[in-house]
Amino acid sequence: FLPHEPEQQQEMAREMNVSVADIAAKISSLHEFNPMLGHRGCRLSITFPEIYEMQTEAIIEAAANVRKRKIRALPEIMIPLVGTVRELADLKEMIDRVAAEVATRRKLRGGIKYTVGTMIEVPRAALIADRLAVVAEFFSFGTNDLTQLTFGYSRDDSGKFLPLYVDKGILEADPFQTLDQEGTGELVRLGTERGRQTRRELKVGICGEHGGDPATVAFCHELGLDYVSCSPYRVPIARLAAAQAALT
Repeated sequence: FLPHEPEQQQEMAREMNVSVADIAAKISSLHEFNPMLGHRGCRLSITFPEIYEMQTEAIIEAAANVRKRKIRALPEIMIPLVGTVRELADLKEMIDRVAAEVATRRKLRGGIKYTVGTMIEVPRAALIADRLAVVAEFFSFGTNDLTQLTFGYSRDDSGKFLPLYVDKGILEADPFQTLDQEGTGELVRLGTERGRQTRRELKVGICGEHGGDPATVAFCHELGLDYVSCSPYRVPIARLAAAQAALT
């Protein structure tokens, strides 16, 4: 989060004990013309590692706090927008280092158990899934972004033409509402198969609004995925669709 209003910039400058000019310069340096394809996800933490270091520390500290209350937690730390093995490997190394530091500082006997995986949102990641699975302990297909990058459609702007595409029969359905099984779905299939060639028990699911679509849930069941994730109001539909897929 970076503040854009002058009052917010002044407040942040006071809290961080830096000048308002420093805050403004940082905002300017991070400006992008197309943020959806830009400096976000794992890319942001490669250039600013302190972001994921802070988040990892918070996750491990939280797990340690609940363990003191006799609650067992197994954090699943997911690295987003990975497109190369090196991105994933470097960030996992950082996560392991920070987790070990927290365990030492908190005197946690045996440390905190956790897993590290990746969200597959970039088509390239699906194609190299066998190599990613050497590092990743689970996959979650981020089907919203994967659809955007497969079709080259902006989810924010495609509403101007997608209804017409559906009306004319160019597309059977809005690919942001129900998963395109021929294209995006094939990447999910391929990524799952290749990932499990390397790690047989690889946990795989999808994350996004597609997880609440009955046709998509049935497709995920066919592929042998472990779970779907969606917004809370779609959970009852997803559960019913999963039950129907299992019975079928």
